[in-house]
Amino acid sequence: MILVAGPYRSGTNDDPHLIEANVKAMTDTALELYEMGHLPVLGEWFALPLIEAAGSKHTGDEVFNRIFHPVAIRLIDHCDAVLRIGGSSQGADEMVATGRARGKQIFLNKSEVPAFGTANNI
Repeated sequence: MILVAGPYRSGTNDDPHLIEANVKAMTDTALELYEMGHLPVLGEWFALPLIEAAGSKHTGDEVFNRIFHPVAIRLIDHCDAVLRIGGSSQGADEMVATGRARGKQIFLNKSEVPAFGTANNI
């Protein structure tokens, strides 16, 4: 399982369209990893529904901040590796640093990730 870590809010000024583009870039990368035979995951897939359920009113509020990065940090323990994509992002850099500190394999470029069979291998 590989955590895809990239910018979420960085450089967006919290513009929802730009945030959506960042999530799409991570999701597209996740699909490519899946097609390479890996099980990719984004912290956003876990955090965003929890943030909504917890009553967050807007990106960056107390509820958002209490859940968003901590979910990804917890998720790293269940991953074999972290793939860092995209531009500047303190959060994504934190995921890499945490993964490295926990002995996870770190990829800084998708081309470094070896194929692991195909998506149809179970």
